[in-house]
Amino acid sequence: MDGVGESSESGSSLSSPKLSKSGSLRDDDACPRQVSPIRIGGSRNTSPLGRVGSRNTSPSRQKAIKTKPRGLDEETAATFVKAVYPDVQMEDNIWAMLPEDLLNEILARVPPFMIFRLRSVCRRWNSILQDSSFLKFHSQVPSHGPCLLTFWKNSQTPQCSVFSLPLKTWYRIPFTFLPQWAFWLVGSSGGLVCFSGLDGLTFKTLVCNPLTQTWRTLPSMHYNQQRQLILVVDRTDRFFKVIATSDIYGDKSLPTEVYDSRLDRWSLHQIMPAVNLCSSKMAYCDSRLYLETLSPLGLMMYRLDTGYWEHIPAKFPRSLLDGYLVAGTQKRLFLVGRIGLYSTLQSMRIWELDHTKVMWVEISRMPPKYFRALLRLSAERFECFGQDNLICFTSWNQGKNLLYDVDKKVWSWIAGCALQSYNSQH
Repeated sequence: MDGVGESSESGSSLSSPKLSKSGSLRDDDACPRQVSPIRIGGSRNTSPLGRVGSRNTSPSRQKAIKTKPRGLDEETAATFVKAVYPDVQMEDNIWAMLPEDLLNEILARVPPFMIFRLRSVCRRWNSILQDSSFLKFHSQVPSHGPCLLTFWKNSQTPQCSVFSLPLKTWYRIPFTFLPQWAFWLVGSSGGLVCFSGLDGLTFKTLVCNPLTQTWRTLPSMHYNQQRQLILVVDRTDRFFKVIATSDIYGDKSLPTEVYDSRLDRWSLHQIMPAVNLCSSKMAYCDSRLYLETLSPLGLMMYRLDTGYWEHIPAKFPRSLLDGYLVAGTQKRLFLVGRIGLYSTLQSMRIWELDHTKVMWVEISRMPPKYFRALLRLSAERFECFGQDNLICFTSWNQGKNLLYDVDKKVWSWIAGCALQSYNSQH
């Protein structure tokens, strides 16, 4: 099928004559505080456990290690609990004879961002982990959980790291296979990553699969101008769409355009009936795209099934300085932003949209100690995104990530990279 296959995150392979493939993994480009839990020490042992390091998995031998994120005072220190296992010997001759079907079952349950390192174990594993039938099988295994994706450029070389929320660890993903454009990260969904940017003077969009190191350049839009884009993956029918929101270019209002990977073309849709857009602050959930607007005040909602926009007259909270829309599970939609005219009285709050009453209802406030550590100055810039009722705050100046679990009502720091971050849906 021409479209997109999926990996277990659900990363997927792009089947198109426009695909190119290359790339390598370089340890010297790792994220400064990245921790790699996989240690590969040779190519003879084909065990999925033997090359992870010799460890005792007895729960009684585990102990908790408390770590303090750099630059924080004692008041804001977070606790990260990781298991420490003593060495235990594995029999190479036993694991080397592991049946092929059993090995595939084990490797299929490995999170996709670990596969890059596992390919270096031996030729047998490298062949299995790049086989198309294995990748298809890998895509059918339930996801290990949500991830956060960070992307930046170091000397024009793309760098990317993934933070696994269940494992609380950073993993590096090679992106050297991408073309040398002046591009930026749009977002990720279903294991695919979308970029847009300029190839010379031409605005282009590409979608790539980091797992298979393949990418597809999308055809030009009907109105091929720089737009706010969002990637949507349908994991059931194995295809993806890219939505280019309505925008204003010069004195011309541009219509909404939608790319469908099954048709490999853009289709034109309604021009958004709004004058003053905040199109950079949008969220997609329950097959609907939400954008903030100032005129008319409230939200504009785009229904992907009908191709039409609707106005939702939900007034923003008073004294809201900056607001970000964050998609939750099912139909939940959150608004996150700072409140307060003066820096000493500012606070970060979270609201949820009541679809019945068409109003924002406050559900949580960031504790002052976390707010002071995340944003020490009132004018500091921050980003906010989320997934699965998890909301992540990124401070660009402080280089910190703070995570809030809406369901558990728990705040915790994420140690490590805090660069251009976006959520990667599981």
